[in-house]
Amino acid sequence: MSNNKTSHFTEQQTKIARIAKALGHPARVAIIEHLLKVNACICSDIVEELPLAQSTISQHLKELKGAGLIKGSIEGTSICYCIDETTFALINQYFTTIIATVNKQNCC
Repeated sequence: MSNNKTSHFTEQQTKIARIAKALGHPARVAIIEHLLKVNACICSDIVEELPLAQSTISQHLKELKGAGLIKGSIEGTSICYCIDETTFALINQYFTTIIATVNKQNCC
């Protein structure tokens, strides 16, 4: 029987870790900030916004989409990306719980 290291963690812990990993690159943070600013866009808009090659941006978009941070819909020959509100609600709930717990503690 195989025992993979992530099987000992909850689904939420695994999801939060994947989100954190996806946000661990400044280009991905910049993409999220751009999507928030424009409320939706196509890949070519992001290429014009960041000093990265289109193929590099596509890879970052794939990571963000895989983590559930963004979603995309096909419009003709382009893909229109936007923020996935559900995932950001999960992040908000997670950090709100942590902050509330930390504020109640009196240690160190």
